[in-house]
Amino acid sequence: MSGAALAVVVVVVFLLALYLLQRYGDLRKQQRVVLLGTLLSWYLCFLIVFILSVSPIVSPINTRQYTSNATQTLKTISLSVPKCEEPWSYIPDGILPVFWRVVYWTSQFLTWMLLPFMQSYARAGAFSRMGKMKTALIENAIYYGTYLLIFISLLIYLAAHPKWTLTWYLQTIGITAANTWGLFLLVLLLGYGLVEIPRSYWLSSSPDYLLAKTYFKAAKIAVEKAEAEENLVDVMEEVAGVHESIRHNHSLRKCVDTILTKCPVEYQEEIGRNVENSGGEPSVIPTKKSLINLHKKVISAVQRHGQTRVQWSILSDQAFHLEDVTKSRSSPTRQFTHSFLVTPSSWIRRFIYTSTVEWYWECVFRQGFCRFVAVLLCLLSAAVVWSECTFFSTHPVLSLFAVFIQAAEKHYNYIWIEMACFASILFMCVCVYSTVFSIRFFNYYYLVPHHQTDAYSLQFSGMLFCRLTPPLCLNFLGLIHMDSAISHQDRIQTSYTSIMGSMRLLSFISDGFYIYYPMLVLLLCLATFYKLGSRCLNLLGFHQYVSDDDLISDLVDEGRELIRRERRKRQKAEDGENRRFVRIFTQLICYSGSKYPKPKAKLCPLCCMTGSSGLR
Repeated sequence: MSGAALAVVVVVVFLLALYLLQRYGDLRKQQRVVLLGTLLSWYLCFLIVFILSVSPIVSPINTRQYTSNATQTLKTISLSVPKCEEPWSYIPDGILPVFWRVVYWTSQFLTWMLLPFMQSYARAGAFSRMGKMKTALIENAIYYGTYLLIFISLLIYLAAHPKWTLTWYLQTIGITAANTWGLFLLVLLLGYGLVEIPRSYWLSSSPDYLLAKTYFKAAKIAVEKAEAEENLVDVMEEVAGVHESIRHNHSLRKCVDTILTKCPVEYQEEIGRNVENSGGEPSVIPTKKSLINLHKKVISAVQRHGQTRVQWSILSDQAFHLEDVTKSRSSPTRQFTHSFLVTPSSWIRRFIYTSTVEWYWECVFRQGFCRFVAVLLCLLSAAVVWSECTFFSTHPVLSLFAVFIQAAEKHYNYIWIEMACFASILFMCVCVYSTVFSIRFFNYYYLVPHHQTDAYSLQFSGMLFCRLTPPLCLNFLGLIHMDSAISHQDRIQTSYTSIMGSMRLLSFISDGFYIYYPMLVLLLCLATFYKLGSRCLNLLGFHQYVSDDDLISDLVDEGRELIRRERRKRQKAEDGENRRFVRIFTQLICYSGSKYPKPKAKLCPLCCMTGSSGLR
């Protein structure tokens, strides 16, 4: 990859990470340190994947050495050819090792040291930076203490084996531990994504299925919305009591004012009016520690209340759209009809994506397109599962990805190698990363779009990406037999594995765990296909959408009724706005006609005023 191409990739990946952060986070309200840490972790992980897959290096020596880096230096192939043609993606020697070293160790420092501290810092309820840092250090004392204990144990073990150097031993153990932990989690997420992504595209071809699932989600989010509103009311009552008990001349008044700024505006006004009207004796004055806990509760309650409101609005819009699709199927005019007025927000929707084009897409072509994409993704998933279960076999080569890459090597087709590597690792990344974006662990970790994700979840996702990406890339190199630890061939080490670590670190791990553990992806795919996880969660009381469950059918009916009520509510509001607009418009017409009064005043039937007098 030339310098210009490398610069373009770096900029494009940065814009991609920034777009995702803007979609899930709030760039205006959230703390800058939280946004910076999340953006850096996402950016480095995406950069590893893109650079790894599209940057081959050719090192013209005496013989033909082609470093197909389906990650920048993916491998070096010595070929005796008289002429060495430099590919478009050639990178001079010495650049990639420095690049990988900076990217890898920065991401590892983020995920194991900095981001855990920043998580506690963002959730702390202290009113000063030093207070938040103190709280973060206390909460992570056990976390960092465990690292210190492991480090001391390694030093003691190293002292008993003087033949090993300190730097090599610690680096080897650290990389092995990080890659092993990441591979353990990677297989779990990959097994879910390989089945769920193709199935989601296949099921999305049916508007009836999507509508029923949307009704189910609406019933669940309605309960969460009610609970969030009740929790917010309870917390605001505590804030009102504290606001009333601590007067303006008290030393803790600044803390109370800080808490009030985090409350919604309507509650701030209500609390102010209640205090002005109350004339009783102040209650017991709280301590600073209780104010810190209250501050933390206010931030959490307001965040959760905003999330549920936005989610309910989005689900309602989705349900209305799917209901419109069902109604528009039988339209004789072949035009898509919206229940509510839709104002064209761009020239594309105004001139290209018209109601007729929208009808053909939603009612005719979308079903076939989704099923076609689902079939392609299903074939890719099958290839990944087969390769994960057979990539250790080198004679014969059973991994499909390795077969494709080796066939391209024989014909010196660099472009095909880059395209195949990019498509393969991109699909694996989508399967893993989409699972990270979709999973939810109660209310502690949940990525909500439309700027509603809290700071803790944003940073936790950054930690997961930093821990998953290096083992994902190493696993990909093993699938295409570009890691000599897997292929057992005498190959020159790639710059990626030489800097970030290879699977040949500790023999009992590289020859055992790294080889046989990825085979579990087959069992996880089968469990996901039969929805065993969703059925187990249903038994535990955490309702998941399973179409053949009677309880789920009841929730679907409940959601249908809630959406019907929301439709009536919005229809009344829209009708009220239309009547108000017509009334104002008619009054303006009558007022403009009053400059030329007629001999006999006539009553205007719309504004109920005489045409001669108009507006006064």
